[in-house]
Order: sequence, then C-alpha cells, then structure tokens
Amino acid sequence: MYAVIFRAKPGIQDSEYGRTVTRMRELAFEKYGCLDFISATEGEGEQEVTISYWPNAQAISAWKSDAEHTLAQETGRAKWYDSYIVQVVEIKREYKFNS
Repeated sequence: MYAVIFRAKPGIQDSEYGRTVTRMRELAFEKYGCLDFISATEGEGEQEVTISYWPNAQAISAWKSDAEHTLAQETGRAKWYDSYIVQVVEIKREYKFNS
C-alpha cells in the first residue's frame, strides 16, 4: 500500500475550489481505486494536509496524469495554493488499536 501526502499553504480558496476538491475526491475513488482520503486544516487555514491511500504506485501515476486532475493542479498552482509539497511513500508496516 502507498500513501500520497499533500501539504500546502492555501491561497485563495473560492467556491470553485470546493467543487473541484469534491470532484477530485470522487474521481480518485471511482476511477483510480483510492482506498482512503483524509484532509485537515491547521492553524486557522495556514496549512492544509491531505493524505490519500492507494493500492499501488501505478494507481497513483494514473491519478496524477488524469486530465481533470491535471487541470485542477494547474488551477491550484495559479490560484488556490501559495505553495505545496507532495510526498509519495510506501507503507511498509501498519499497526492498529481498536477498543
């Protein structure tokens, strides 16, 4: 299993941003096999962190090159984010606790 960690400093996040985030999430699950997708904002919107989980590296590559996702990335760089970093990691081990 793999994870993609997206950490960003938000810029202008308008209503188009909200619609695009919803669509990208749907696309990731429905077309590319995303296993989970978690987002959080920290410090009154100063940092956004999104972690998505994927079955393999090929699914991540296909997702990254999707035409809709590519357009969202371009708009993100132009308007929605001041900066961001993307990290792709392979999960070697996982531990759980359930009470």
